[in-house]
Amino acid sequence: MKLVKTMLSVGVAVALAGGAWAQDVKVDYDKAANFGAIKTFSLKLGTSWGNPICEKRVTDEITQALTEKGWKVAPEGQADAQVVLHGATETKRSLNTFYSGGMGGYGYRGWGGGMGTATTTESQYTVGTLVVDIFDKTGKNLLWRGVAQDELSDKTDKNVKKLGKASDKLFKDFPPGS
Repeated sequence: MKLVKTMLSVGVAVALAGGAWAQDVKVDYDKAANFGAIKTFSLKLGTSWGNPICEKRVTDEITQALTEKGWKVAPEGQADAQVVLHGATETKRSLNTFYSGGMGGYGYRGWGGGMGTATTTESQYTVGTLVVDIFDKTGKNLLWRGVAQDELSDKTDKNVKKLGKASDKLFKDFPPGS
């Protein structure tokens, strides 16, 4: 009986670990775009997510990522590319059910071993989405799009680390063709 409970506990732990939210980053770009010709960029907030401190942090992070790739910041009307940031948050919920007892051997009419109980709990979490769009200098043709999603923490330090990881993933192979 003790072995069955241990195996059940391990199974629940593995299932929960497999279902844990992981950072999701996707990138797409126009294969015909000449990223080698782009030397300067302007950056602006396209969709606010209502947190000016976080918005500045994200703007600074993306600016740093692009300058590390060799691009330079320029005024909006004079830049080779326009970078537009969009952010959103969404509250999601998760249901977790835990079972205990009732895991005895096989009896005459099915599983035996006593009555089991099930407890279901609901948890809510917030998922943040960041979209980074890079347009040509006219602002009409989308050249590159990166999207990062992750569960947000109530701890600023954790969110700063997640932003850094997302930025690293977004711009890992940037600019395309380099």
